[in-house]
Amino acid sequence: MKKVVVLDYGSGNLRSAERALARVGADVTVTADPQAALAADGLVVPGVGAFAACMAGLRAVDGPRIIGRRLAGGRPVLGVCVGMQILFERGVEHGYDAEGCGEWPGVVEPLRAPVLPHMGWNTVQVPAGSVLFDGLEDQRFYFVHSYGVRELPLAADGVPSRIKPPQVTWAEHGDRFVAGVENAALSATQFHPEKSGDAGAQLLTNWLHTLD
Repeated sequence: MKKVVVLDYGSGNLRSAERALARVGADVTVTADPQAALAADGLVVPGVGAFAACMAGLRAVDGPRIIGRRLAGGRPVLGVCVGMQILFERGVEHGYDAEGCGEWPGVVEPLRAPVLPHMGWNTVQVPAGSVLFDGLEDQRFYFVHSYGVRELPLAADGVPSRIKPPQVTWAEHGDRFVAGVENAALSATQFHPEKSGDAGAQLLTNWLHTLD
């Protein structure tokens, strides 16, 4: 049984995430303890609300350092909703530009859509070879957000790099935005797996199978 910590930094559907992970066979602890977060087989970073507020809460529990240390050692991390957004360089909300964790280049900004928030079930465009979305190419997932990442430079076609680019799953609501990223030990989803029924449960199962 894989040991998973859901990082408690004051933002996120902690108990929903805990129950969803336990349901698919994880040994789950909800805590802000750095040693537990570093030692776990997998770390889940949830998040709801404003980007800047989430970053403030994350810094208060030394979250950016914990995430960075885990990734430096190839230890899996999964970001969910705003927990995905704060992994990018910056977030712009209500005219306020906040610094993120900077694990990926990109800006979280308002979606260009006639109706916001983007709330409800939506399909996603899964890249070939995805592990996180294996068997889920035709499924729908549950989104609740008004902000997203519309460009991920590391994933651009034709950009020369010695580093393998991340696999990016896209979705559309008004325009195209990042719905998921798989980048070695770091994975994330804009939607809520814990609210996405059987499809979300399968995605969490797929992630658990990547834990050493």
